[in-house]
Amino acid sequence: MSRDGKKPTSLVTHLVAGGAAGLMEACTCHPLDTIKVRMQLSKNGARNAAGQRIGFLGVGMKIVQNESFWALYKGLGAVVSGIVPKMAIRFSSFELYKSYMTDKNNIVSTKAVFLAGLLAGTTEAVMVVSPMDLIKIRLQAQRHSMADPLDIPKYRNAPHAAYTIVKEEGIRALYKGVTLTALRQATNQAANFTAYQEMKKYARKWQGVDELPSYQHLVLGGVSGAMGPLSNAPIDTIKTRIQKSSAKGSGWERFQTVTRDILRKEGPRAFYKGLTPRLLRVAPGQAVTFMVYEKVRSWIDLFTEKVQEGEPVGQIIVARK
Repeated sequence: MSRDGKKPTSLVTHLVAGGAAGLMEACTCHPLDTIKVRMQLSKNGARNAAGQRIGFLGVGMKIVQNESFWALYKGLGAVVSGIVPKMAIRFSSFELYKSYMTDKNNIVSTKAVFLAGLLAGTTEAVMVVSPMDLIKIRLQAQRHSMADPLDIPKYRNAPHAAYTIVKEEGIRALYKGVTLTALRQATNQAANFTAYQEMKKYARKWQGVDELPSYQHLVLGGVSGAMGPLSNAPIDTIKTRIQKSSAKGSGWERFQTVTRDILRKEGPRAFYKGLTPRLLRVAPGQAVTFMVYEKVRSWIDLFTEKVQEGEPVGQIIVARK
């Protein structure tokens, strides 16, 4: 996402800007992801003491009441530990794939952007997201109370969960559901990057500016971020069920079993469990990600340009305050 007429953004810049954006996104939106996972794992739908169905706010309140507020952040360590390489891989691989599809006039078509997003999502899924997601889901699925020191969970934290899973189920267990994870991430990033880049292009052209203000990156990121969950909710629900389970068998066998069980016992609507909190998690998450990414990237690019021009570092820092 280098600026027009400027030197292309370096991999180091993608790493720092993407990591900062991912960290902010995770800390801001993780509670909604925990609620989404609990709703997806609920066989008969989340209910209150009277047996009535409750929505995502009700599920969140129930988690806080039974397990403490910090239970909403279960699995955050797994997310944060993978957020920097995940975002570095996402943005850098997207730009790399996109550069391969640039024509002789240095123009990238919408189809090329879509394909680059598809490949970037697959790359990040295989390298980072799949094991990180499985550990996160195992931690989020635990219903122990974090307020009760005697209520000892099976998995204490992300490293302990990874160690226990590998010890009991083998290292391949970390990649349960990797195909569905790759499919989800690929469709997410294809829709995400395509929508964002197209809307950004039209917004810049309409306003006659080279760079959009941060609030517009926030809005465009939120709109583009909603595209993925709307298109692949069933994939995400099946993936979550597979990753939570410790059942044996090939990936295809687990996929068939989980899909058949959901259809037979819960009906087609169950594939869309947790869609509302997922939308409320992913859309604002992408809004924060793109806004922070664009801002940090612009700061780093400006800082690099000033240093290359010989301006003292101290003067640059003071000027940015």
